[in-house]
Amino acid sequence: MGLSLCELDLLEYGLVMDMMTESLNDEVEYPLKAEQKQFNEFLGG
Repeated sequence: MGLSLCELDLLEYGLVMDMMTESLNDEVEYPLKAEQKQFNEFLGG
């Protein structure tokens, strides 16, 4: 993550865990746009 121990000491545990989780997800490719079918499912239609 590129943070020193001094910098990590200033952050809350939960924030560090979130940062670690997000850094692990950086390589995952997600679709950029939802299709109409996905919008309809989300809205309950």
